Amino acid sequence: MENRLLMIEAEESFEILNALASKTRLHILKLLCNTKLNVNEIAKKLGMPQSTVSTNITVLEKAGLITVESAAGKKGSQKLCSTLYDELVVQLPYCKDTDSGQDVIEVAMPVGLYTNFQVTPPCGLCSTEEIIGLLDVPETFLNPKRAVASLVWFEQGYIEYKFPNNLPPNGTLKALELSLELCSEAPVTTPEMANNWPSDITLWVNEVEVGTWTSPGDFGGNVRGKLTPNWWKLAGSQYGLLKQWKVTCDGTYIDGNFISPVTLADLELRAHTSVKVWIGIKKDAANIGGINIFGKGFGNYDQDIVLKMLLQ
Repeated sequence: MENRLLMIEAEESFEILNALASKTRLHILKLLCNTKLNVNEIAKKLGMPQSTVSTNITVLEKAGLITVESAAGKKGSQKLCSTLYDELVVQLPYCKDTDSGQDVIEVAMPVGLYTNFQVTPPCGLCSTEEIIGLLDVPETFLNPKRAVASLVWFEQGYIEYKFPNNLPPNGTLKALELSLELCSEAPVTTPEMANNWPSDITLWVNEVEVGTWTSPGDFGGNVRGKLTPNWWKLAGSQYGLLKQWKVTCDGTYIDGNFISPVTLADLELRAHTSVKVWIGIKKDAANIGGINIFGKGFGNYDQDIVLKMLLQ
């Protein structure tokens, strides 16, 4: 199933941001999700004058967020409106790391905004408020509510994220970093599983395997994560370890330790419009112990999946 995702550059997309800065237009986009409606139908559902709806439709169409096409109706032709995207992500301008003096392009990706997946049970996802969909059913990963997920887990396979490639045309990349909170996924989480359920978690960038980290276990059973909501059962996975993969011109490192000879040149970043990241467990891994990926509002670190480009 194709995910229609639009990455919005904040500095270059004022028209789109202006179009979104209206409750009426947001209501229209919500109505048009997975369906087509004409102006009269939209006006009736929102309880608004047709003229008001028409004006807002024009703004959305001009911003490139919807399409309007002519079709036969009961009384002549009608204009049918439909959305172009399922999800919109705003990319903020990159900033300079004042401590190091380096230019850093940073993108934080919510754990639920994956673009593809192949997972096996036990698997599932939840927000800070509830379980999303059905447990141990891979098709649940298609649930639109996944956009607000703060915890994702599965036993084997991978999950894919596409980050915008914001590398400046004349910029020289020094390193690519990816950090996220992870742990294994045990069938039953107990205090003993914290250091006794190893899992080989692998990272790929642009389909290049860059390195594997072996998680020692599934953390939970008696200690709640600092951010994990109280409704989440204590016997469930509570938190992970914050891990950092760093690809340089010399090789790849995990938390500063050399892990593989894969370099920036191997990733061919200039040849791609996005940075495609896979996180998962290989079929032939020595330790297939599942994976938990924690996002904001869950675990011990209040962050999403963070990708950084460090420029020279």
